Amino acid sequence: MPILGTLRRILLTPKLADVTFAVRGFPTERSTAVTHLEAIPESVICGFEWGIEQKTLWDVERRLETVTPELRGFAYEGATMAYTVRDAMAAGRGRKARELLAGPGAPHIFLTYIGIGFAMARLPRVLWKNVLPADIESPYHPTMSWLAVDGYGFDRAYFSTKKWVDKQYVPPTYPWAGAPDYFHRALDQGIGRALWFINGALPDQVADAVNRFPVRRRADLWSGVGLAATFAGGCDRAGLQRLWTSAGEYQQEVALGVVFAAKARHYAGHVPAHTRLATGALAGLSIDAAVALADRTAVLPADEGPGGTPAYELWRDRIRAGFSAAAKAA
Repeated sequence: MPILGTLRRILLTPKLADVTFAVRGFPTERSTAVTHLEAIPESVICGFEWGIEQKTLWDVERRLETVTPELRGFAYEGATMAYTVRDAMAAGRGRKARELLAGPGAPHIFLTYIGIGFAMARLPRVLWKNVLPADIESPYHPTMSWLAVDGYGFDRAYFSTKKWVDKQYVPPTYPWAGAPDYFHRALDQGIGRALWFINGALPDQVADAVNRFPVRRRADLWSGVGLAATFAGGCDRAGLQRLWTSAGEYQQEVALGVVFAAKARHYAGHVPAHTRLATGALAGLSIDAAVALADRTAVLPADEGPGGTPAYELWRDRIRAGFSAAAKAA
């Protein structure tokens, strides 16, 4: 093992114990759900360790492909986080993150963006302008790069819960993708995802956590909750039904997150049972129907909505419109 890789791992890698619910102070009552959810950040850390210490992408890819399909995308998150940090340590000359996103990470591009956000949480803001590869050939680049901001919000809420969730800290804005006015919205979507984990996938506690935030933030928080409940899982049908009821006026936002989660799982080539369950319970859709909705409302990377609305939010608006049209036709 290269000495430099070992030093990077020792200095930068979170300990596995640090992501457990017991250490973080999250609920541990439901052992099955907790075990399921804890395996997700543990997979991220494994991916990070491989990405930070292995010399070649070939070595990293072979390790990532040993992870079960359900958790593999999370391991790719960790590897992307590592490669983004390594690129930053190379004074902006690194190309590792690009090679990963354009290569074996392509099916997991939705999650690799989140991995970039995890790296942003560990890098000074002055380095953020170079973390996103500019020349990825993907129909979702750079539209879905807002998931990097989402990932940043998730990381801060998960590891600094008292500040970002309990005290509801609002950081300075940042002109991500040239749209500083949207930064906090994407951030809240990530915080909403984190609330699913922080509250142990307990629907009543998740709803209470969202409702403690100001009204102006709740729509994006609920969208993040819907995405996490669908992509990560951890809740049975009865619990999902309670979550749906608790969402009230924000049910469409929950369903919006569901559609993106279903699309991401389908694009990666593996849709676990809990994703199928949540897609039906929280959006009233089959996986095929959810993917079809995402595909027919997709926007071009250069598209922009009124007032400079990012293509990412324009896509979300079109999905909302799809739900509204379906409701009127019912």
